[in-house]
Amino acid sequence: MKFPQPIPVNELARRLNASAVIGDTNLVATGINEIHKVEPGDVAFSDVKKYFDKTLRSAASVILLNEAAECPPGKVILVVENPFEAYDSLIRTCRPFEPLRSPVSHLSEIHPTAIIEPGVVIAAHTRIGAYTYIQANTYIGEYTLIGEHVSIGPNSIIGSDAFYFKKLADGSYQKWRSGGRVIIEDHAEVGAGCTVNKGVSGDTIIGAGSKLDCQIHIGHGAVIGKNCLFAAQVGIGGKTVIEDNVVLYGQVGVIQAVRIGQGAVVLAGSGVSKSLEGGKTYFGSPAEEFREKYKELAALRQLPDLIRNSAK
Repeated sequence: MKFPQPIPVNELARRLNASAVIGDTNLVATGINEIHKVEPGDVAFSDVKKYFDKTLRSAASVILLNEAAECPPGKVILVVENPFEAYDSLIRTCRPFEPLRSPVSHLSEIHPTAIIEPGVVIAAHTRIGAYTYIQANTYIGEYTLIGEHVSIGPNSIIGSDAFYFKKLADGSYQKWRSGGRVIIEDHAEVGAGCTVNKGVSGDTIIGAGSKLDCQIHIGHGAVIGKNCLFAAQVGIGGKTVIEDNVVLYGQVGVIQAVRIGQGAVVLAGSGVSKSLEGGKTYFGSPAEEFREKYKELAALRQLPDLIRNSAK
């Protein structure tokens, strides 16, 4: 997520009541993001000491910590009492909650050639491109960007909040403000009854030309490449990256934060629990290269006979 305007470090320290500023105080913060997506200029945080080093070595320029540490060159540390609260407050300040008071927000931009059927709800700061077709009773959440010649089926939800919570010391969960967006690129299609979560602070992306069947869920911050094909009831965990031209057949489940390489095919009913190389076909749960998986299944079918024969 990029800030509306860059924020000088000293101004940021004042806003967050930082008790110390360590490092380059001439830096300017231009955005905020999760650790796996940060870029130079971004703000990141850590409130667990064993993760300080990973955060400090990331691309982020401004690091929020709850105690002092040695600052690498070209970065700055802001020491704050509660880094999570500080991080979340920045998102809430830059992306304040704006409840809808009409079916289509006056802060949305809809190209005159787009077709919007009855019952569609469009939140603030959305942009819908030329010749896009959004069918009845679909919800388009705040800050969603939809390209040209996109089709979205009825009763879909695009831009729902990220399923992302911080576990507190008492065992309860605190919700993060979802500051990311959903971006659906040109010529993509989303079927009926699909749900696409926006990112926590990064973007959920469905690449150009990709086609999603009905009843598919895309988790927060997932990045779907170009010309992918997903059959019904596929579920993609948050922060997963799926490269171009991947095919996922029906009821494939993919866990969070893995990568599926370009041109991979995952057969129906499979469960992806680790990253997969591109250009191969996979099957099973956990998904493995399909020839090897079929050999395993054939061997398992012989197991009862092997047990009986060994008992004689």
